[in-house]
Amino acid sequence: MELLSKTLARVKPSPTIAVTQKAAELKAAGKDVIGLGAGEPDFDTPQNIKDAGIAAITAGKTKYTAVDGIPELKQAICVKFKRDNGLDYTPSQVSVGTGGKQILYNALVATMNPGEEVVIPAPYWVSYPDMVLLAGGTPVIAPATLENDFKLTPEALEEAITPNTKWFIFNSPSNPTGAGYSWDELKALTDVLMRHPQVWVMTDDMYEHLAYDDFKFCTPAQVEPALYDRTLTVNGVSKAYAMTGWRIGYAAGPEKLIGAMRKVQSQSTSNPCTVSQWAAVEALNGTQDYIAENNKMFTRRRNLVVDMLNEIDGVICPKPEGAFYVYPSIAGLIGKTTPSGITITDDEVFATALLEDTGVAVVFGAAFGLSPNFRISYATSDETLKEACMRLQKFCAALS
Repeated sequence: MELLSKTLARVKPSPTIAVTQKAAELKAAGKDVIGLGAGEPDFDTPQNIKDAGIAAITAGKTKYTAVDGIPELKQAICVKFKRDNGLDYTPSQVSVGTGGKQILYNALVATMNPGEEVVIPAPYWVSYPDMVLLAGGTPVIAPATLENDFKLTPEALEEAITPNTKWFIFNSPSNPTGAGYSWDELKALTDVLMRHPQVWVMTDDMYEHLAYDDFKFCTPAQVEPALYDRTLTVNGVSKAYAMTGWRIGYAAGPEKLIGAMRKVQSQSTSNPCTVSQWAAVEALNGTQDYIAENNKMFTRRRNLVVDMLNEIDGVICPKPEGAFYVYPSIAGLIGKTTPSGITITDDEVFATALLEDTGVAVVFGAAFGLSPNFRISYATSDETLKEACMRLQKFCAALS
């Protein structure tokens, strides 16, 4: 009898976490490393949110709570959905989990059966396919190419859907590309979904408030109200409020689905951290002014990185609408050789050689389902980004 589950053999560890860990190990060993793999803001959690967490501790609010969230947080989430997205939900339609990842996983575990499929646009967040596999489903990858600004076309979505499709996972602005869908672009996708009533929509809106220039965020149930009854709208406080370590994600959807997700959570983690829940109440209900200020810095960083990468021969870097990532193509570098004799055969070889030669850690594109590319997180200082891009420029210029 084998010790490990056959299900576990279907999945792989998170490549983004692996890259971040590798960079940390090299830095601890005394190497001059710039890690651009982590998907978290470098800003500190705002003071009003930290104060709310401290106040919760001082008041003794440190006991178990309801499995999927305190009433105060569920009410704040309902207010947020109405305020920001024009969506009406009641607290009984809301689930709070330990980060957005748990919310997505709960939903998949609660709904997937063998043989059922989940359509996932690529490039995708690295965890989507593996979570589907862990839940017993089959991921179906629908490519969103550089030529289409990394946005899924209605034709590609239509082609990916089969009678076995249960979910469509949608992420805008996107990790890893930062691509954001306009109202009209999203409406074209929801029109396809309306022709397939068996398909549910799982929308990952984690980067909603990280939107730049003239881009206006919208979410599927907002664009097509007829999808409301088969949409799980997922969000969280990690990115916009710089609360990655607090681990609070949430979602709203039909009560039957939310109840099933609650059952999964009741037999796994039970309630999210009580103190973090009270801090999240303040995040959603308190001032939102710093979001716009942070976005100004993110916009400047994005422009710096895009401009410097596009100066490199063989690299094409689109300008994203949101999030804090760029996803440049290195198609023009494939086949070239480093001074040490390594041939760049794919983006994983490129990322490995880049780290070894320059100390710049990026995540290779194959991890996100579309090559040859790599992802940079620009959620770090201007000085660090400028130095990293200069090393990238020098590395690529030395290829022959």
